[in-house]
Amino acid sequence: MNMNRRQVLWAGGAIGTGALLAACSSGDGDGKAGPAADGGDKPKSGGTLRIGALGRAGAITRDPHGSQANESDYLVIALVHDTLTIPGDKPNTAPRLAASWEPSADLKTWKFKIAKGAAFHDGSPVTADDVVWSLKRLRNTPSGASRLPGIKPENITAEGTDTVVLVCDHANAELPLLTRLTTFVLKKDTPDNALDKAPGTGPFKLDWYRGGNARLVKNDTWYGGTVHLDAIEVTMFETPQAMANALLAGQIDVASNAGAVAARTAGARKDIQILRRPNDMAMPIVMRTAAGSPFADPRVREAMRLAVDREAMVKQVLSGYGGVANDVLGTGDPHFAKDIPQRRRDLEKARKLLAEAGFDLSRTYDLVTTEDIPGLAESATLFANQAREAGIKVQVVKQESGAFWDKTWKTGDFYTTYWGTNDSVVFFASKTMVSEAATNEAGWADQEFDAAYLKVIGTADEAARAAALKELQQIEYDRSGYLLWGMADGIDLAAAKVQGLPKLAGYGRVQLENAWLR
Repeated sequence: MNMNRRQVLWAGGAIGTGALLAACSSGDGDGKAGPAADGGDKPKSGGTLRIGALGRAGAITRDPHGSQANESDYLVIALVHDTLTIPGDKPNTAPRLAASWEPSADLKTWKFKIAKGAAFHDGSPVTADDVVWSLKRLRNTPSGASRLPGIKPENITAEGTDTVVLVCDHANAELPLLTRLTTFVLKKDTPDNALDKAPGTGPFKLDWYRGGNARLVKNDTWYGGTVHLDAIEVTMFETPQAMANALLAGQIDVASNAGAVAARTAGARKDIQILRRPNDMAMPIVMRTAAGSPFADPRVREAMRLAVDREAMVKQVLSGYGGVANDVLGTGDPHFAKDIPQRRRDLEKARKLLAEAGFDLSRTYDLVTTEDIPGLAESATLFANQAREAGIKVQVVKQESGAFWDKTWKTGDFYTTYWGTNDSVVFFASKTMVSEAATNEAGWADQEFDAAYLKVIGTADEAARAAALKELQQIEYDRSGYLLWGMADGIDLAAAKVQGLPKLAGYGRVQLENAWLR
């Protein structure tokens, strides 16, 4: 269906090359997300954490390398099956199943060393052959090229029993960050019809799974450290409001990614924690740039970006739980180009550009959206109202989630989308903007951008990389297919007794091994 769209959503981004290479040589950092404010209490063992996550019955999947439209399924899979690396703090790519990694001098060949003591839940050790088989299985999925870009299946090999070798087609200083994505490791030769019972390597083992709901019990022999909770129970909810209501009624302990409306509702409750991850989710409008689209002319795309009132969008759509953005994705990147002037609303200039481009103002243009996440459909409606002030007629079309990802995403002329990560400009470039990207949402093909991207990922010198990254962002700002008006805060709601929840954005927030109950 959506080619592992949600898996991409929760993945983290890149780190500076200097910090990356330092991490490669030492493997330092435990990759644990920082706890929530806990009053200085020492973590306690025991108890069951009841967590709600969004999902729909018609989109359930049990394949770690499959198309995971449900956050509830992704949460279960991420707790049972470890990836090679995970989001960290500083640096923001940290070891997990791979204890360390090291590149060749030309940044084309990377060797990942498996953590000592890593074992599957059935007690068998994790070997390089298991990892190689899993990565090849992942690479051979419909979206595998975007999840391990520039790596052919035949260039994934084992060296001994504990080292995996990945050879890239071109220099790639950012490869370790991509192994945070969906590199879940299964036992070699696991049949497709046994995926629901396949043993993982993670901090929790699957006890049972029924229709989107699951119970996980702690893995006492996990190589990664101590797990405090006895168990985690995951309950699937189809709407954020239903999930928030369950929390307020005491039926669950955590409402994951509940949104701004739920946060306002819970704001007066002293027994509820509001955990806020600033600027956690990008909610751009996509304009197709390919020939034949009404938005193919870059002047039209610029006019659309000038028609939006960003401050009003953040205030009304996100209830203030977010920040204004500047049409460049990856706002949390340490090298995000803050010196590119903030684009402001300019209706006069927008009308002038539309006239120069010969844009047909007599037509009504469909803006397709979904209600997958809080505020997405509302953002489309508000933008349509704002665009009319520039003479642009926009009609919002709400599409059912499955139909949207099957029929509109990556092919539509004008639609909303969302990405649950923001810490890397390169992440978005590699996934959504280079010409060959499997998830190129706008159909954008720009030779200068492609060349700038290769320069960034092939540069080890930190200063040179920062300069190349600035060039990349300027091109994106000037003529990409994205209108990124704002970044939404990520919001989890939790009962007061819940401690040690992760603070990291994106995929980092499913790392619940440090959670405990007061």
